Amino acid sequence: MSTTKPDKATADLTAVQDKIAAWPEPFRSIGTQLHETILAAGPKVKPRIWYGMPGYAAGRSTPVLVFFRLDDGVMSFGISEKAAVEQEPDTTLKPSAWFLDSIDDATLAKIAGLVRTAFS
Repeated sequence: MSTTKPDKATADLTAVQDKIAAWPEPFRSIGTQLHETILAAGPKVKPRIWYGMPGYAAGRSTPVLVFFRLDDGVMSFGISEKAAVEQEPDTTLKPSAWFLDSIDDATLAKIAGLVRTAFS
C-alpha cells in the first residue's frame, strides 16, 4: 500500500492552521481572520511556521515578510525587516508591529493594505 505525502506547501498551510486552531479564544478567531485576510490580500503569499508562529512569504525559501504572534496573551501583527515598507512622513521610522486584542473590518482593511505593500 502506498501513501502519498502532502506537498510541502500543503504541509506548511496545515501547520499554520493547526497553530491558530490551538489558540484560546478570542485569539483563535482573530488569528483565523488575520490568516484569511493575509492570504486574500496577497494571492501568491505562502504561509509557514516562522519562529514558532504563522509567517507569510512570497515563496517557501524566501524571507517572511509579515507575521503574527501570540505570546503570553498578547497578539501582535508585524512586518519583517525584509518587507517593502515606506518610511513614515517626517521621521526615519518604518512601521513594524501592532498589538491586537480584538479585530474589526477597519483593522482587517488596514492589514490587507500593509500586506499588499509588504509584498510589492
